[in-house]
Amino acid sequence: MSALFRITLPDGSVREVAPGTTPADIAQAIGPGLRKAAIAARVDGELRDLQRPFEGDAQLALLTSKDEADALELARHDYAHVLAEAVQNLFPGTQITFGPATDDGFYYDFAPKDRPFTEEDLPAIEEEMRRVIARNEPLIREVWTREALIARWREKGETFKAEWAAELPDGEELTVYRAGKAEDAWLDMCRGPHLESTGKLDPQAFKLTRVSGAYWRGDQKNAMLSRIYGTGWLNKKQLDQHLTRLEEAAKRDHRKIGAEMDLFHLQSEAQGSVFWHPKGYILWRQLEAYMRRRLDAAGYDEVKTPQLMDARQWEQSGHWGKYRENMFVVPDEVPNTEDEGAVISGDADLMALKPMNCPAHVLIFRQGIKSYRDLPIRMAEFGCCHRNEPHGALHGIMRVRQFTQDDAHIFVREDQLVDEVRKFCELLDSVYRDLGFEDYAVKLALRPEKRFGSDAMWDLAEDELRRAVLESNLSDAIKANFEELPGEGAFYAPKLEFHLTDAIGRTWQVGTIQSDRVLPERLDASYVGEDGNRHRPVMLHRAILGTFERFLGILIEHHAGRFPLWLAPVQAVVATIVSDADDYAQQVVEKLKAAGLRVETDLRNEKINYKVREHSLAKVPNLLVVGKREAEEGTVALRRLGSQGQQMLTLDEAVAMLTAEAVAPDLRRN
Repeated sequence: MSALFRITLPDGSVREVAPGTTPADIAQAIGPGLRKAAIAARVDGELRDLQRPFEGDAQLALLTSKDEADALELARHDYAHVLAEAVQNLFPGTQITFGPATDDGFYYDFAPKDRPFTEEDLPAIEEEMRRVIARNEPLIREVWTREALIARWREKGETFKAEWAAELPDGEELTVYRAGKAEDAWLDMCRGPHLESTGKLDPQAFKLTRVSGAYWRGDQKNAMLSRIYGTGWLNKKQLDQHLTRLEEAAKRDHRKIGAEMDLFHLQSEAQGSVFWHPKGYILWRQLEAYMRRRLDAAGYDEVKTPQLMDARQWEQSGHWGKYRENMFVVPDEVPNTEDEGAVISGDADLMALKPMNCPAHVLIFRQGIKSYRDLPIRMAEFGCCHRNEPHGALHGIMRVRQFTQDDAHIFVREDQLVDEVRKFCELLDSVYRDLGFEDYAVKLALRPEKRFGSDAMWDLAEDELRRAVLESNLSDAIKANFEELPGEGAFYAPKLEFHLTDAIGRTWQVGTIQSDRVLPERLDASYVGEDGNRHRPVMLHRAILGTFERFLGILIEHHAGRFPLWLAPVQAVVATIVSDADDYAQQVVEKLKAAGLRVETDLRNEKINYKVREHSLAKVPNLLVVGKREAEEGTVALRRLGSQGQQMLTLDEAVAMLTAEAVAPDLRRN
């Protein structure tokens, strides 16, 4: 008789089972209700199918749809497989490639036989997907030999799958999932896991969204494929909520609002860089001035460092090996182009545009002798950086090649570190609230597999960041939701990440602070301790906004262009009803400007309703309407953005009211 396996459940109880037993069997033994609700299992922490037999003693956790993150990942993976099966049913001869789950859905890449797919094909594919789901075929995991799998793909004309199977590492277990028990059932090469059957999916909880081109294996030298995207959820309510968010997100798109408000534009002559218009740059300057005041008050010293630095500096810091492909590199000396056939030698000294500011800040720290009494040193820079992002990754002003970080590096003694991180968390919390973000999460990204430094160093650094959050005065709700992310730290340091939630529920990873003992060692930063010996400082890399470009994009979408008055590029427009009021309108503007407000005049010979609509589209927060009567009485009719009514005020009352509202939050507190 075979030895029994010991399966330990989350409550600590142990069940002894025979080889061949599955998580589904244990769920059934516990109770029919759990068996019906179970969708997958975690076996020794690994997500697995319910029907995959145990291979030995194991820790088991049974998952249900209440485990939403895992349930969504499984469902989206299944939707991708159902999509592929549906496409091959409708379009025989189409080859399949890859189809992963994504953050809000799934996609699959196809090599069509006759023509690329278009969005006109999507309704028919959706209907076929629903038929596949309705058949409720079991999704069966099978292990194949490499030779058998390659032969299968070649027999079916699946050249892309055959190529991929042939290149998988020797010794790797090759698994497929079959949609049904029939010999000719549809199958795909996949690591899994999956739900038990297609019928576990809600046929009303998905929608195909768009079609695009994609290169096989992401290489433009390879064949062009058709990629079909979809969004998938656990139920129709979740889908409807997501589609509503997408609709709202389209209205708030920073590129659309940026054009309506005349803030910026992008064009191919400067791929990945932003052309800031006067109004957009006013917004930038207001945010920058606010951040500068906050940093000055918090004891930071602002610096400015070169954009071009010798490649050897990046090699020494360790960035060259990690970021070289994303760095803009130039020769230290350009050859004389008048010499026919002149080339740049591969041995020429290289310079690189900085992708980050940290090595330059270490070089400033190293100028002169630093004492333990000098620390902490807080060094801030609104530093312009460049990263050679792929064309396909660029997105409006959210992801660009030239960007400005609200960057700072704090050099501390070991005994100062936790308190300094705590102070940063509290500063960041105040800034986010001033900018309209009260809902955010803190996450601790832990050591990655490939990293510099010893395990003891990482243990210490991770614990320090953990303590700083718990000892800060952040809200109890934020501390209660504090989360740890295994393997997601930088190669040189763990980091705290700050994830904002915007007005329509999307999350954005923005702020960060990293506790780094590697770079000071690699770049030989030191201070003289109380004992007279040299010591290494710990270097805290920190940002609150991340980059100005991306944060302004988030800010535009969060506020839908309706900025708090202190940030608004144009705080008021004075518009006339009749030309007889032109002189009075100019007087109103002069008085508002004298009070420090950003004001424009609209004296055009247009109807007032037309002017109201136009300035509403441009998100002007206040429209001061004046006509003959207002000119005679020294009043204005104040219309607020989004309000149907108006408020009659004397000019002095309007100036006092708007001036008070336009004070930045930090100045108001002071």
